Amino acid sequence: MSKVIDVTDQNFEEEVLKSKIPTEIDFWAPWCSPCRMVLPIYDKLSEEYSGKFKFCKLNVDENPLTSEKYKVMSIPTQKFFVEGKQVDEIIGANPEQAIRSKVDAILKKANPK
Repeated sequence: MSKVIDVTDQNFEEEVLKSKIPTEIDFWAPWCSPCRMVLPIYDKLSEEYSGKFKFCKLNVDENPLTSEKYKVMSIPTQKFFVEGKQVDEIIGANPEQAIRSKVDAILKKANPK
């Protein structure tokens, strides 16, 4: 079962900016083929990183305010946040290993040991 959280303009601040753990937000739309290609990757990673990294998705057609605020010009776009600040992004459909590497790097910076 996916732990990817559906985010809207109304709950973006609560789910993403106020998150206690690093968070990814996938800006997508149901009609976008590359977006649908990466959804299973985020479903898988959300299970693997449960409790350490939060994965969210925002439908750009239904939530134009957040998409506009973060200057999303093409989809899929994934933005990564730590403590309410955007720290990285991926534009386009990327393979699982590239996404996993990005998540691991963000976790390492957020939780240095």
